[in-house]
Amino acid sequence: MAEPLWTSDEILAATSGSLAGAPFAATGVSIDTRTLEPGDLFVALAGVRDGHEFVQTALDRGAAGVLASQAVTGPAVMVGDTLAALEQLGEAARRRAPQVRRGAVTGSVGKTSVTQAIRAGLLRAGRGYSSVKSYNNHIGVPLTLARMPRDTERAVFEIGMNHADEITPVARMVQPHAVVITTVAQAHIENFAEGEAGVARAKAEIFDGLQPGGTAVLNADNPWFDYLAGAAKAHGAEVLAFGSAPSCAAQLTDFSLADGGGARVEARLRGGAVDFTLSQSGHHWGLMSLAALLMMEALGVDQADALAALAAFQPLEGRGAEQRVALPGGAFTLIDESYNANPASVAAALRTLGLRQTDGRRIVVLTDMLELGPKSAAYHAGLAEEIEAAKVDLVFCAGPMMKSLWRALPPTRQGAYAESAEALEPLLTRAIEPGDLVMVKGSRDSKAKALFDALSGLESRSGEAV
Repeated sequence: MAEPLWTSDEILAATSGSLAGAPFAATGVSIDTRTLEPGDLFVALAGVRDGHEFVQTALDRGAAGVLASQAVTGPAVMVGDTLAALEQLGEAARRRAPQVRRGAVTGSVGKTSVTQAIRAGLLRAGRGYSSVKSYNNHIGVPLTLARMPRDTERAVFEIGMNHADEITPVARMVQPHAVVITTVAQAHIENFAEGEAGVARAKAEIFDGLQPGGTAVLNADNPWFDYLAGAAKAHGAEVLAFGSAPSCAAQLTDFSLADGGGARVEARLRGGAVDFTLSQSGHHWGLMSLAALLMMEALGVDQADALAALAAFQPLEGRGAEQRVALPGGAFTLIDESYNANPASVAAALRTLGLRQTDGRRIVVLTDMLELGPKSAAYHAGLAEEIEAAKVDLVFCAGPMMKSLWRALPPTRQGAYAESAEALEPLLTRAIEPGDLVMVKGSRDSKAKALFDALSGLESRSGEAV
């Protein structure tokens, strides 16, 4: 039997709750019965559906016990507020493992991928731990902490935000020894009256949780570097810069796509030359790999392990993963960038596409970028310049905001436009030919993933009679 992650006595001590039913021991923590594992503690959170409605399902699926604020059947720790109790459990997990070197990652682009790249290095160096998926908000961060094994040596946490004052409380829960802000860009800016300046201030909240004398890894090529560096130093942090300038602790000197996939990076790390390969081919990974290297160094990972981790780290689903899709007469290459989108991330993806060699057409499928505020139409239309620079042959657009881009494109680049992803799908799937290089990019709520799935599904239909 696995060693308990939490006993009911430990949960009681962390939450000041009361025990209902028999004592228990849990090997994990879950907030979702769909992914719950036997032995988990089920935390009944309020939400669109009250988690207490699923307590019996959790117990039927093998939950060891429940953290609840309403009377339930089965063993439980009763508290007044289950979210507050989850936060207390997360903080208790941090306190009982003082040996852990903790890192935290935020930024407008690349948070999840950089977090997982760092995780790969931590695992090579010893007992590493990290966030899963994009568990980066007021629920995901305490949940990730609460799941942290007590013998962990190094851990990295992803921290996100949509509004001001969201990062500070979760950063204080984590209390990282090192943090990285990948970049500041036009993401969620409709929620900030000051636009990008408000985003920069919100990202700087991560320093509120930084341990005294901690490390802040910052993007010197970003216009907000000076502001962020000043904010970090005001919190007593050592600032390590990554970027293209010789003054950076990690300087990118060259990035090129490698034959057969991936990329090659040439850099100077603290003045010494270092060349390494990546499984990633995204242009932005030149800088992001340096951010990951500096973070791994700050968390005690030696350079050999860090470089090996970066070389093996594969693109994540929705963030650059690609596949070959068979059609009658040949195959096309499909790139999945469907997880999310803002002007900076779309521009980076287009630059990467422009570097790719292809015998067929370069095709881009774009859905609306969301939460961009009153300048949304201009941001969408502005993508036309990046599309031209990337030598894209055809553009397929879906969504009311993408109409601004559609109108800015020359007729020779206009593949098809529709008001919704659903309406675009038949126009798109009929247009794809063997040899094409196709990238799908957009925000989750504008259904870019549905278009990717439709294109990926062409392979299963390629043998059908027509």
